[in-house]
Amino acid sequence: MIDTSTPARAGLLGFRESPVAHMVVRFRRIVEVNAALERLFGFRRDALLGRSVQRLYPSTADFQRIGETCEAQMRASGASYYEDQRFMQTRDAEIFWARARGITLTPEDPFALMVWSFDRVEDRQYRSVRLTPREREIAPLIGQGLTSRMIGERLGISPRTVETHRARLMKKFGVSNTAELVSQIVVAV
Repeated sequence: MIDTSTPARAGLLGFRESPVAHMVVRFRRIVEVNAALERLFGFRRDALLGRSVQRLYPSTADFQRIGETCEAQMRASGASYYEDQRFMQTRDAEIFWARARGITLTPEDPFALMVWSFDRVEDRQYRSVRLTPREREIAPLIGQGLTSRMIGERLGISPRTVETHRARLMKKFGVSNTAELVSQIVVAV
């Protein structure tokens, strides 16, 4: 029998068993997650607690850019709520399109304590795909509009190697040109 004798215990049980994927973060480090978030991302709770939220992003660039955008918007507007759609990544390196909603419990310092919810966006014309580590590095740079030469210089690889990975990404995303590829990998915030 589960103890729900107090409102606090009932509330904790409600958070833990909610059908919506939730996590509590302090300065972008995971403080608590519920069972739905464990299922969505494929991680066990103990593998997430105390870790950076970056673990759930396909790239460091996405983690940094989305964090900067979120914080800037919340500070500029004084809002305690933020929402966007973005790529996220499971434990098995599956990239998927997600809706993220966050509310800060500390408006004077938005990242001091936040509660986030996530869900897959199924109605978007996007297929979840598995990307190699190199593809996860290259995809956001393509989305930023960098040329193969620029990407190659940044990553220390040849432009030809970048082109090979671009072709593989196009095949995985089922697109026929770079413009379509960019539309699949750019996160609209």
